[in-house]
Order: sequence, then structure tokens, then C-alpha cells
Amino acid sequence: MATAPITTPTNTAAPTRSYAGPMLLMTTLFFLFGAVTNFNDVLMPYLKDICQLTDFQSTAVQFAFFGAYFLMSLPAGFVLKKLGYQRGIVVGLLVMAGGALLFIPAADSRAFGLFLSALAVLGAGITLLQVAANPYVSVLGAPRSAAARVSIVGVANNFGGSLSPLVGGLVLFGGSVALKARLAALPLAQRLGEESQAGESALPGAGGLPGGAGRRVLFLKLPDIDALPEEEILEHRAVAAGRTSALKFPHLVLGIGAIFVYVGVEVGLGSFLIRYGESQGIQQLSAFTQSLVRGLNVATNYALVLFGQEASPIDTTAGFTKAVGAVMVSSYWFGSLVGRLVGIPLLLRFHNRALLVAVCAAGAALVGASLLSHGETALWLIVLCGLMNSIMWPVIFPLAITGLGPFTKQGSSYLIMAIVGGAIIPPLMGWLATNGGGLHVAFVVPMLCYLYLLFYALSGYRVR
Repeated sequence: MATAPITTPTNTAAPTRSYAGPMLLMTTLFFLFGAVTNFNDVLMPYLKDICQLTDFQSTAVQFAFFGAYFLMSLPAGFVLKKLGYQRGIVVGLLVMAGGALLFIPAADSRAFGLFLSALAVLGAGITLLQVAANPYVSVLGAPRSAAARVSIVGVANNFGGSLSPLVGGLVLFGGSVALKARLAALPLAQRLGEESQAGESALPGAGGLPGGAGRRVLFLKLPDIDALPEEEILEHRAVAAGRTSALKFPHLVLGIGAIFVYVGVEVGLGSFLIRYGESQGIQQLSAFTQSLVRGLNVATNYALVLFGQEASPIDTTAGFTKAVGAVMVSSYWFGSLVGRLVGIPLLLRFHNRALLVAVCAAGAALVGASLLSHGETALWLIVLCGLMNSIMWPVIFPLAITGLGPFTKQGSSYLIMAIVGGAIIPPLMGWLATNGGGLHVAFVVPMLCYLYLLFYALSGYRVR
């Protein structure tokens, strides 16, 4: 998922001050945000298997995680007001560590409710971190370079989100051909018990990363964040004269809907990519896909040592498997990373809204073409949607807050809460897949989301 919005940048520190250390910390945090968030895309099919869930039930993974954004956005602001930003970051990291550690008893017992509790705690910690960390990015240097800093942390976010499905897929779905054959021959209860140990063995140290980061942040000296200058506030009041609430701006209301469906479609496609691949009945992978899977497998196999497991190759001769699907999920998020890197110069050269029109139309066309296709072609068309999603957040958010004046912060809060789309759209897709005719029917939802985003890019963005 894209990085959360940031407030209007100000910089009251001396021009000669170096912010390299704090900026490195923020970049690391955004890497962590992306890694944890996109790990859910491989966790969902894993839990569907070991907990014996339907497609609809498995989407509770995303509901628990992204629901925390909606429930915790306003309380996070209160916590930060009481503790300050630096201590707020520490608390957020410690909450994340607690959520990660809850996965250990969850994997041991295969209790889906406990998994959801762990995800909700993780989501609450990340929400607090997002609210605390984003303002720092805008003040760690000169205001004129704020966009570059946003791009840096955005790239880190996308890189973490591309890497975690690869590593997570190896941990949860890896193993030799012989091991998989042995597991397949076991009684169901015994097989599920052994498969759950793959998750349990990977997670004892999961809480160490955010916990250790929290200890380091506690002893750092981070710059203070000041409010907007008084003269800028006065100017904003003139712009928004006659309005009594951010919700009085129709383009913001439509923008909230745009953020809602953007996050929903991005998360929904990633969440169901493995299941969509399984539904295509792919018995033989193309030479390109096999080469891609083997290449990334070699590059990331060494990471398994960090989780206490032996490296093992992914079998590409058996057609589409969950392990292959994890690589496809990683490719989907890597497309977003590539799009972010390519999009930076494009956004500087071309009109932002014109680019938004192009990617929204392309996204709708890709999903539509996938629904009319089958096999590996249908799967790769969905993977390419990651490239289309890459520039949506940095274009939609500024359009939505244009002209809000003194209601800008209020509008920003509503836009952050709209991230709850990641908790609503995937369950809707899961319900349709379970009760409405399968995954092909469910994937009509992302196409409709892209069409709404196209409407916003063409007309809904206009300030009224």
C-alpha cells in the first residue's frame, strides 16, 4: 500500500542542520510498514488452508488489519498529543512487537480468532506509527525537497512490500517436493498441524525487529514539529470562507471515496492473487514465469536462514502452486515500486490528473481483459495492475485536499480513515467468490473500483 498522507511541510530548524539520521529512521519505518502490510497477501491463503476457511472467511485477515486504521486513526492523534511524536513512535513499535509475538500461540493452536487478534494489534501499532512518522518526513529538510523525501520513503515502503511476500511465501509454502508429497499423504489433521509449524517456527523472532527499533528510537533526538505559520493559516481562511466543515467540499467527499476504493482494489487484488491463480488451473508454467520464479527463489532463499529454516527450491514443474503464487504477489507489488520510480519524473513532466486518467482506465481494462482470458495470461494481467496503482495515492490525495484551507488537517484525517477500504473491499470480493459464482464474479468488484477512480480523475476532482 502507498504511504499515508503528510501535512503541509514547514521547516523552522537551521538550514545547516543535518537530518540524515532521522531520515534514515523514517525510511526504515516505511520499509517496515510495507513489509508487514503486504505479508498479509501470503498469510491469507496460508490461514485459509490450515484453518480450513472459505474465501469469505479468509478475508477477515484484511478486515482485522485495515479495520485498525479506521478505529485507531482518531485515538492515535490523542495518544500523540499526550506522549509526543517520539514516544508515540516508540509505543507504536512496541505495540507492533506485541502483535507479532501473538502469532506464536496462534500458529501453535491454529486458532483463527487469535490470528485476527494479532493482526488487529499489528494494525493498531502501524496506524500509530503512520500518524506519528508522516509529519516528520515533511520537516526533515527544506520544504522545496519535501516531495523528494516523500518519494524516498514511498520507494522504501514499496520495496518492503515487494520483499515480504517473497520471504513469507518461502517460509509458509516452501519445502522440497519430497516434503510436500509426504505431507499430502498424511491425514488432514496431522498435515494441517505440521503446516502450521512452518508459521510458528518463523515467528519467534518477529517481535524483535519492531521492539529493537523502538529501543533505538527512544534514545534518538528527533526534531520538533511546529504548526503552520500564522500568516499561512490566515491565507487559508480566506480561501475557505463560508465553509463550516471539510465535508462541505464535494470534491473531498468524492476523494474520500476514491481513497477508499483505491486502497480496497490494491489490497483486494493482492489478497486474491494466489487464489485467482489456483482457479485458473495452470498445469504448465511458461518459460518466462519459470525463469522468474527460479531467479527470485535463488535470490531470496538465503533469507530462510534468518527464520531458522533450510533453503529449498520452488518446484516450477508442477504448474501453479501457492509458492509460485507468492512470487506473483511479490511481482504485483514490485510493479508498484517500479511505477513509483518511473512515475516521479513523469509526474514532473506531465499533468498529474492526465496520468491518473490513464492509469485508472488501464487498470479497468486489465481486469476486464483478465476476466475474458484464462490461464497464465489472466493471472499476469492482474499482476500488471500493480504498475497502474503506483501513482494513484500521490495524485488523488493532493486533488482531494485542494482548496480546503483551515480544514486541510480535518480533511486529511478523513482520507486516512478511508484506508478502511482495505478492510471492506476484500471481504466483499470473498463473499461474492463464496456465494456469488466464484472468483470471476468477485473480480468484477476491482473493475468497478477502477471505473469510479476514472470518474474521479475526469470529473469528481473539481473544486466546487
